[in-house]
Amino acid sequence: MSLRHALLAALSQGEASGYELAKRFDVAVADYWTATPQQLYRDLERLEQDGLVQARVVEQTRRPNKRVFTMTEKGLEELRAFGRRPSKPPAMRDELLVKLQAADRTGEPETLIEAARARAARSAQKLIRYEQLRDRLLDGRSEDEYLRNSDEVGPYLTLMAGREYEQLNISWAQTVIETLERRRTSRPDAD
Repeated sequence: MSLRHALLAALSQGEASGYELAKRFDVAVADYWTATPQQLYRDLERLEQDGLVQARVVEQTRRPNKRVFTMTEKGLEELRAFGRRPSKPPAMRDELLVKLQAADRTGEPETLIEAARARAARSAQKLIRYEQLRDRLLDGRSEDEYLRNSDEVGPYLTLMAGREYEQLNISWAQTVIETLERRRTSRPDAD
């Protein structure tokens, strides 16, 4: 998958400026696709050159003018073609897992405990944002009602995945912390 497909998916929710897309990425897409604002703007330019999006200038008072992007019919067809292709299995690249793999040789459990605490804290903060987004999407409806009747179920389904991912991160980090602390205090050769 390329950033272009993630951008097209974000634009399928409606027109947006580059800044608004960056915010959408930060709130809704960050767990399954990350990109810097510079990457977003660069790929938006490429999408425009390829005819997959079009931009219009919105004049603003007291602020610089902004470019607002919408997906073209060609962009929608690209997104549909992407949706029909088989998905590749996800690849996990996690620095903390590499460090934990070597934990028995490095002898620095405190560093790993702090890293796990930081991971749990980040995940807890994301969960707060996800719960706020969930409340906005549900808008007083039950989850079951939303999933049955909403015009757009995709954003909610990806939100569900993000919430479960962060809940799993918190649970896993707590297990790491408890295990390393217990081993540190129970081993005679512990630091």
